[in-house]
Amino acid sequence: MERNCTTAEKRKPASPLRRKSTNPDTCSARAETCDANDHVARARWTLLRQVLRQKQLESPEIQQVSVRRFATFDLFSRELLEAKDVCDTSDAQWVEYRSVHFPEYSALLRDNLGPVRVNEVLNSFDNTGNICVWPSEEVMAHYCLQKRHTFKGAVCELGGGMTCLGGLMVAISADVKEVLLSDGNEKSIQNVREVIEKNKQAGKFGSTHVSSRVLRWDCEKDISAFEDHFDVIMCADCLFLDQYRASLVDAIRRLMHPKGMALVFAPRRSETLSLFCELAQQAGLCVSQHQQYDAQVWDVHLKMQREGKQVYDENIHYPLLIILTKGPQPFSHSQ
Repeated sequence: MERNCTTAEKRKPASPLRRKSTNPDTCSARAETCDANDHVARARWTLLRQVLRQKQLESPEIQQVSVRRFATFDLFSRELLEAKDVCDTSDAQWVEYRSVHFPEYSALLRDNLGPVRVNEVLNSFDNTGNICVWPSEEVMAHYCLQKRHTFKGAVCELGGGMTCLGGLMVAISADVKEVLLSDGNEKSIQNVREVIEKNKQAGKFGSTHVSSRVLRWDCEKDISAFEDHFDVIMCADCLFLDQYRASLVDAIRRLMHPKGMALVFAPRRSETLSLFCELAQQAGLCVSQHQQYDAQVWDVHLKMQREGKQVYDENIHYPLLIILTKGPQPFSHSQ
């Protein structure tokens, strides 16, 4: 359920980038592009409806617009845990995600949550991370394990969806004081609370305090509660929604400790990543972009490129690493 914030509670976010004026021919071309985008959008919603109703995806048109044709960098194994108790009437199953390259670390996730109602997807605050572990989240979780010795203090994952896998891996592997797992969607956080409890019972967190809450980037109450608090902020594939991009930049800037940093993993998705970086620079943040930041991820990327864009499209599937700080970066997170 979406939380409401009054206009008075919101601070003005970083100004969106201005667009250049266009001539009539350009406007006509853009109108044609909009028609094409509407066609693709309708096809994607048809795809979603078919998935939710567990139908076969028979239409070639529907198959072509699915961005989930590439689903994983194979960085985690996935094992279904014991069968559910007969008294459990939910559709949930518990799955153990174990790192392939750091097998001593694993997390328990609540998976296969049953049908998602289309009206929930349409009307709730951002649901994009609520259905699966996306490649960017998987890559971020792996990267956090690779760099686990560099984490300290307080850590927050923004927009973590149903799993917050990256934040969980920090809580499980790093010597940090606290980890906050957050999303703007109440249904996501309800699930994350159960995930935290399950992993806590399994003794995964040690002395690290792990919590979750609804945290909306455009809500003054949510942001002001943690002003300048976090040493590390992380988020995966959260840049493509135009209406929230400036709010995300403003939230990161305000939540970040003066000597902290933010790790943002996201594919280019046309100009969405570059727009985010420009907004971050306008907000006074130091921005660095890294393409080759992990050997295992890079090897999979090169292999998948040979498969062609029908299977793997770098523009939407390969996450770049963006590092944001309020001053010069203390060390490099690239290879």
